[in-house]
Amino acid sequence: MSAIADIQAGDPFVFEQVYEEYYLKLYHFVLGKTRSEWLAEEVTQTTFVKLWENRQRLNPEIALSLQVFRIARTTMIDYIRKQNHLSFALTQLKSKPEAAANELDAKIDYNETNRKLAKALTELPEMRRKVFELSRLEGMSYKDIAEQLSISVKTVEKHISKALQQLRPLLYGILLIGWILRNFIKNI
Repeated sequence: MSAIADIQAGDPFVFEQVYEEYYLKLYHFVLGKTRSEWLAEEVTQTTFVKLWENRQRLNPEIALSLQVFRIARTTMIDYIRKQNHLSFALTQLKSKPEAAANELDAKIDYNETNRKLAKALTELPEMRRKVFELSRLEGMSYKDIAEQLSISVKTVEKHISKALQQLRPLLYGILLIGWILRNFIKNI
């Protein structure tokens, strides 16, 4: 059995071996790109968390090293973007406090909405959640989802429809609360 198949099967011993083999390589890769020990440590740890959490998505036809470094690269880019957004927000807050505060409120609302949506997704049945995430979050076509999950396109359509029915009350509630808050703030 290959390391990828063992990791997909949830073998912690093989995962630990992969961790030991790639930890320093990833750390030095990120450190070389960012010159930040803290960021190198964060990205390396997050890479292994993502590798474990998404182990079912590993492709046995692609070298494990390539997949591990791809996860690390993407994770590093995400961290750098977050740092840049934070730096920009702090600069805005210093130069235009009122406008920056409004923008910050909008981002907080966005993050709160994402948290609520993520919680609602966990309440969907597993297959419905997988189909919804592949379609709406990863942008896959119904046909590609059907092939990946070995189900029919009609089944994909039904899962999407039922997921939207289940999520719609939450989404309407979030939109309504946001509208009420914006109008309340305008009238103060």
